[in-house]
Amino acid sequence: MNRTENQMLIIFGASGDLTARKLIPAIFNLALGGHLPENFVVLGTSRSDISDEEFRRNVVSESEHLEDDLNGKKKKVVEKFSGQLFYHKLNSDKDSGYAALKDRIISLNQEFHTDNNYIFYLSTPPSVYEPIAKELYEQDLHKEDKGWKRLIVEKPFGYSLKTAKELNRALQRYFKESQIYRIDHYLGKETVQNLLVTRFSNSIFEPLWNRNYIHHVEITNAESVGVEKRGGYYDKSGALRDMFQSHLLQIVALVVMEPPLNASPEEIRNEKLKALKSLRVMEDEKTLHENTMRAQYIASTIEGKAVNGYREEENVDPNSKTETFAALKFFVDNWRWADVPFYVRTAKRMPTKVTEVVIHFKSPHHQIFKDSGMNSKDNKLIIRIQPDEGILIKFGVKVPGQGFKVERANLDFYYSSLVENHIMEAYERLLLDAMQGDPTLYARADEVEAAWTFVDPILEYWKNSDEKVYGYSAGTWGPETADDLIEGSAGWRNPGAQLADDPNYCVIC
Repeated sequence: MNRTENQMLIIFGASGDLTARKLIPAIFNLALGGHLPENFVVLGTSRSDISDEEFRRNVVSESEHLEDDLNGKKKKVVEKFSGQLFYHKLNSDKDSGYAALKDRIISLNQEFHTDNNYIFYLSTPPSVYEPIAKELYEQDLHKEDKGWKRLIVEKPFGYSLKTAKELNRALQRYFKESQIYRIDHYLGKETVQNLLVTRFSNSIFEPLWNRNYIHHVEITNAESVGVEKRGGYYDKSGALRDMFQSHLLQIVALVVMEPPLNASPEEIRNEKLKALKSLRVMEDEKTLHENTMRAQYIASTIEGKAVNGYREEENVDPNSKTETFAALKFFVDNWRWADVPFYVRTAKRMPTKVTEVVIHFKSPHHQIFKDSGMNSKDNKLIIRIQPDEGILIKFGVKVPGQGFKVERANLDFYYSSLVENHIMEAYERLLLDAMQGDPTLYARADEVEAAWTFVDPILEYWKNSDEKVYGYSAGTWGPETADDLIEGSAGWRNPGAQLADDPNYCVIC
């Protein structure tokens, strides 16, 4: 296990929602788990004019996001944690503002002996990533002659391949690539990481993980909520940019990648990059028309409550063609996955919140029980990423009685059964990794660009063609035409809230 050295975490945009909702709770849980170093300080900074005490009240003692965590904790523990949090108002005058920030960092470093090790967390809009990196560079806060320096940036990593390259070049102008950590909270989920272990440490799966035994791969990311208060952002983004380009393609890379030489961060990221580069880019209109589809949710009633359609949401263009549902079929051009179709969908206003990977295995070549009812019931390996995290295997068993009637049975494992272990939340895992200098679960510049290379032609086609935008009632599994993407099968697996639920249920009729 890596050692966590003394250090300071400087959060830009510290008065924003992400700091109170995710970052401080994650750091607090790391403190409770004994994962923080002996000398550790958090310095929040933004334009808001608040004191250290006000900042501590906002994100700890009076925070709705920490209320449950604080209950039952000893007063000394909470006081000690609060005492490690500080705040600095960043003046609008950049030169004097960042000089004063540097002075505050140096002062805290000397007082709390954080050994000149700094993480700069940009919890800000991407438009200010470059200006902040430039100011830190000009204040020599990027230099590693004394201690190490790391820069964490949130997604989105660009809006297209062109803008992603521009952003990468901008950040690399002021920080080395090895110092830049592009955070994707999906990769912090325990079950996403378990994809690697499931694949490469189990002899019951590793030999079968190829075109000889796998019929197709299906990935579903469903959210039960709509765009809520994010209509303005979402209408410029859409499902493909918001979820597929980042979160889901990272999951695809873990499914597709070849075994790395070892478990080192660079070897794993090298194989992920090769996996993303092996995705067959769809460029001609015929392929794009046949293998991609988009849709929007329309007004409906869910559990007796009327909900808006996407175009009626706040700050959404009433004539918008932005997709809230995206489904793709694509192929991977390498030996392992030749001719194996991958089906990926992501959507809002689905019947339940769920993310899972489904490996559909081929039927045996010689089927002596083909009249027993198993024809349409393939073996499946289901890796549930959220919620009800776990793994489910569906396989055939004989129904008791005469003859050979076969039914499908479940063999399952749930992370919740590991009661003796604390399962870290995504931001806990990722922050601790950054503190320890482990970039395994962070996206590298070339990975980001490879993902955009695959996505860009689809976005361009949707933008410049007359491709239909289908409608689907809020609370359903999307338009029926989405099932047409999956050839020779009953369609998508529509999962329930629990891993072993029977699929294909729906909240509304």
